[in-house]
Amino acid sequence: MPRRGRIDAPGALHHIIIRGIERKAIFKDSQDYYNFLDRFGDLLTETSTLCYAWALMTNHVHLLLSTGPVPLSTLMRRLLTGYAQQFNRRHKRHGHLFQNRYKSILCEKEPYLLELVRYIHLNPIRAGILKNMKGLDKYPLSGHAVIMGNIKKEWQDVEYVLGRFGNTVRSGRKFYAQFVSSGIELDRKPELTDGELIRSPGGWSALKDMRSAGMRVVSDERILGSSDFVDSVLNKANEKYDKMALAKARGITLGVLIQAIADYMEIDEALMGTRSKQRAVSRARAILCHLAIDRLGIIGADIARELSLSPSAVSKLAGKGRREPLTKEAEDSLFDSLENQARQRK
Repeated sequence: MPRRGRIDAPGALHHIIIRGIERKAIFKDSQDYYNFLDRFGDLLTETSTLCYAWALMTNHVHLLLSTGPVPLSTLMRRLLTGYAQQFNRRHKRHGHLFQNRYKSILCEKEPYLLELVRYIHLNPIRAGILKNMKGLDKYPLSGHAVIMGNIKKEWQDVEYVLGRFGNTVRSGRKFYAQFVSSGIELDRKPELTDGELIRSPGGWSALKDMRSAGMRVVSDERILGSSDFVDSVLNKANEKYDKMALAKARGITLGVLIQAIADYMEIDEALMGTRSKQRAVSRARAILCHLAIDRLGIIGADIARELSLSPSAVSKLAGKGRREPLTKEAEDSLFDSLENQARQRK
């Protein structure tokens, strides 16, 4: 049976499961764990991919990621190939480290995102590695401790998760911790690991259009969500890739976009590259990062250099920009104006 391609699109939420070959260990000591996390964090930042949850177990890994402009397959190939080579060198071994391809389940954010965050972060307790929540709060091999503020990982999007539980960090952590703790006694939900095999009537017809846009997809994939969700993802993917290609073809650059957003927000363009705390400036930077990544396909590292920010800061700003974007009409009007200016320059 031919290998199935993966469905992906900017902003798509994926539950990733990586297993060792023959269920053997993929981490043998603490150095292996930290080598994996260092590589993982660098790639997330470089590709502007958001991470909401993660857990490293002895022979498998769970990740919850939201795709940026770089396809998930590219990030995962670099992560797993690089780590496997490093692991084999350290432990003087040869051959495959991972079992087949990683599993990727495309997930509908509502109602699954928080359920998945909880499920992934409780893995060390379910596996008997930890006894209780007190141990999990400080456990260095799971994103839960990062959300609780006991470990720092700049590449994990803590703010978005806490924002779903409270208006302040303190209240968010309180109610998040209660939510996770309440999951210990709940029955295991197989759909969170296995997904649902969905063949959406009519929804998969859009796949041919996606192939023409350069996306590797086929008509059969693991999806956690409704068939309406599948249709929505595919339609949005077509729209976003089409807009990205059009903007590039018409010569809309990062510098042009910075100037346009500064004018739109009625702020001094020079402030875009500063650490000003003004609300309008912060919002302008967030919108800029979101549009530069999602509409122009510019990688976070290039935006970071232009704005004198760290790549991880750009990823977080892009996330804010996606949550509080311009209206569709305002965004389309902005890009129409930029495209007209580009045509006039030619």
